[in-house]
Amino acid sequence: MSRMRVNELDLLRFLAALMVVFYHYAFRGHAADNLSVMPYPWIAPVAQYGYLGVELFFLISGFVILMTAASGSLRGFLISRFVRLYPAFWAACTLTFVVTLLIGGERFHATVTQYLVNMTMLSGFVGVRSIDGAYWSLFVELRFYALVALVLLLGQIKRIQPLLIGWTVVTAALEFVPVGPLRNVLIYEYAPYFIAGATFYLVRASGMTTQRAGLLLANLALALRHSLAALPDLDKHYQTHNDPTVVGACVVVFFAVMLAVSLGRTGPLGQRTWVTVGALTYPLYLIHQNIGYMVFNALYPRVSPHLLLWGTVALVCVGARVLNTQVEGRAAKPLKQALERIAG
Repeated sequence: MSRMRVNELDLLRFLAALMVVFYHYAFRGHAADNLSVMPYPWIAPVAQYGYLGVELFFLISGFVILMTAASGSLRGFLISRFVRLYPAFWAACTLTFVVTLLIGGERFHATVTQYLVNMTMLSGFVGVRSIDGAYWSLFVELRFYALVALVLLLGQIKRIQPLLIGWTVVTAALEFVPVGPLRNVLIYEYAPYFIAGATFYLVRASGMTTQRAGLLLANLALALRHSLAALPDLDKHYQTHNDPTVVGACVVVFFAVMLAVSLGRTGPLGQRTWVTVGALTYPLYLIHQNIGYMVFNALYPRVSPHLLLWGTVALVCVGARVLNTQVEGRAAKPLKQALERIAG
């Protein structure tokens, strides 16, 4: 297995991030939890399905993380993940903390202690509330990274396919024997996306086989099962109706698109570079949610909801670009060199 540049993934990441942004801004913030005073009914019936962008993120993550780990170097994997995650996170967390202090109002609060714990990116594991609600998916990602790191530590990355099969079998078994701790460790709810993403990487790297096709079909079935099973709670919480057909179709489309990517059949999309928009994805995800809600709450209804929503989308995209160029771009090389010196 070798590393490669897969252009389409940059575009897919950005589209997944936009799905989540519009889900939060045009639906979720006003629908529940008293987060935003601004409704946006014009696109809410579509935006309400944007939460599925996170599932697409996890599919892509399975692909990219296995590609990153394919060399077999635990040290290289840990350093690459630290450099990729922390500089932008530190900047975004600090920015959100400052904005919360300035315009958080009655809905958003943060303390210095909370901020300092958040800066470790481990707040979700120690029971400290996140500075931004969007961080929850980072804690899921970190659990996946820990599993990959364990495989690298044991020197089993070359046996990743049978390990993925075993993970799939156990995930399916947990449907019938719900062992809580094991569900948590094996990321039961989102495991099908990570497993399928990793399998798509194997297909891209060395071709489709019957076993890999079986893995993908099994995890598609599990992903559909989990996504549809979550709908009653979502409907109740947000006082809305999510169409199971739409949700199922989205999951199937995600898998179909990733299959096309893994087989190299995306035509012109795969021949173009999408590095710029791909680079916006992570900082955009980190800064958009609570800052957007606070802007809405501070300015609505004095400012038109159309101007507020689309202006805020533009604002956070510009902010993401600044974080990418001025923080990620400047910090990556020196931080990587420092970590490599420390690691010997």
